[in-house]
Amino acid sequence: MKKETHLKGISGSPGICIGRAYLVDHEGVDVVERYFIDPKDVQKEKNRFKHAVQRATEELKTIIKNISKVYFRHAQILETHVHLLRDKMLYEKTLSVIEKERVNAEWALKKVVSETQAGFKEMEDPYLRERAADIAHVGHRIMLNLVGANPVNLENIDKRVILVARELTPAETSQIQLEWIRGFVTDYGGAASHTSIIARSLQIPAVLGLENATATIKNEDILIVDGSDGLVILHPKQETLKVYKQKKDRYEARAAQLIRSSKAAAVTIDGHPVSVMGNIELPEEVVAVLDHGGEGIGLYRTEFQYLNRPDFPSEEELFEKYKDVVDVMGDRPITIRTLDINGEKAISSSRSEMEKNPALGLRAIRFCLEYPEVFKVQLRAILRVAKIGNVKILFPMISCMDELLAAKKLLKEAAQSLEKDGLPYDGNIPIGLLVEVPAAVTMADVLIREVDFFSFGTNDLIQYAFAIDRGNARVAHLYRPLHPVVIRMLKKAMDAVIQNGKKGIICGEMAGDPLHIPLLLGLGIDELSMNSQCIPLVKRMIQQVSLQESRAFVQSIRNETTAKGVRARVLERYGDVLKNGIMTEGLHGDPIPLKQAKEKR
Repeated sequence: MKKETHLKGISGSPGICIGRAYLVDHEGVDVVERYFIDPKDVQKEKNRFKHAVQRATEELKTIIKNISKVYFRHAQILETHVHLLRDKMLYEKTLSVIEKERVNAEWALKKVVSETQAGFKEMEDPYLRERAADIAHVGHRIMLNLVGANPVNLENIDKRVILVARELTPAETSQIQLEWIRGFVTDYGGAASHTSIIARSLQIPAVLGLENATATIKNEDILIVDGSDGLVILHPKQETLKVYKQKKDRYEARAAQLIRSSKAAAVTIDGHPVSVMGNIELPEEVVAVLDHGGEGIGLYRTEFQYLNRPDFPSEEELFEKYKDVVDVMGDRPITIRTLDINGEKAISSSRSEMEKNPALGLRAIRFCLEYPEVFKVQLRAILRVAKIGNVKILFPMISCMDELLAAKKLLKEAAQSLEKDGLPYDGNIPIGLLVEVPAAVTMADVLIREVDFFSFGTNDLIQYAFAIDRGNARVAHLYRPLHPVVIRMLKKAMDAVIQNGKKGIICGEMAGDPLHIPLLLGLGIDELSMNSQCIPLVKRMIQQVSLQESRAFVQSIRNETTAKGVRARVLERYGDVLKNGIMTEGLHGDPIPLKQAKEKR
């Protein structure tokens, strides 16, 4: 009898599946030997690399052309990989290494991929850190062609299995037949990886970042994958199987119930409607927002179009990507956040200097004001797409009036240039300010007069308020959304919003936690935007609370001085609501004691 083993990883996509393992074999391209090239053969070696890139390009284009409608929204990732194949930080650097070091193409490629990946992995933003995987995927496909190995083909799987791999590329996942794949388990990857995004959009349980899954799990091994808790159970005992089959049944019944109910409007028990929308980074995620009951896109992050490329995207490229979202969303609202990135993280052509602390450096609106011509290209694309859709624009990381006025001035200049060019645009596009710097809270009463709405990026707002790095495990415990400081900041800003008859929306992680909903409603927030998977839970919570009581509750906790005290009061008042299948059971199987809820989230 094999021993039951528990492997702990990262929750990539919620849900539970039970089945046999199918190991995805990537052997044959990992071990690369270096050998030197005779000077007269260097050009021949460079040509060999160029031909491998060309074959890789043709393979990806064929996959994109034949991609199933189920995976159509994943095509953008593969199109990005096609661009990456010719990116100068990969393509030109590899050719340079071949020439300067006179080494074989395989070794040169491996060296360049390793160095480029290392740069991405050091980035602070978890989403951008995961883009190191794009470099690896593209390098892997070129390597397959260099060594003459066959790419992994998942189309031929004809039995119900759980895929186990070091990592699954977008090209591979786009080939799978959904009827046969129960879940994903990988050594690498995180919550922002493409494997995770795709698994969530397909609603397949996934546990990522296990590190040693492929070394521990064998073909045909029985597995339990708990994507909600980031747990894989290898060789489960009969009693464990019984428990998880029951959990799986409860999860699926509860998920189906929540999805059905998510189509209903989010209205409090005393009749106050609340808009619940989704956050997206890729156009492919729009369908998931609608499937989960989202009423619009409250935050469309636009950085992806600028990553991993040798140049800035053109106005037409941006316009077409934004139009893809508008075409799916129809007349539903879409808030497009302008470029929130710095040169170090993104665009090789920006030639920005390395910054010691990029989170406090030339990023977001600061970067855009430093490069106004780049910024105006995006502004023109947004103004054009606003003519055909219900589009709003959101300026990130505004900390003072000077920045806001400068951004609005460039927006006006972009509109004037479109007028001159005879292109249709919306000159009355609603303008929003993303409140994520404490300075903006202090100046909220004057900043709100210059915009149509505030959107609160609570992730950064909390991080900057407490001077902590959420990614640093030694201080991450200080990241406390229910701290009185956070509540007071939101109240001060929302008082200014309400007094000026404007709108306030939460688009940070606070919005996706049912525990926070009564507080947010009580502060005057009536629009929320979040990860699509959170939408059904949040809508259900809204339907269980009273706006009038929420307002009174916020007043009642104004004298609390600790996060622990606020949390205790929230659970005391709303614990029964939370226990009724909203947070404590929700999509996690067995009910969770309230004292453990923090850890589960």
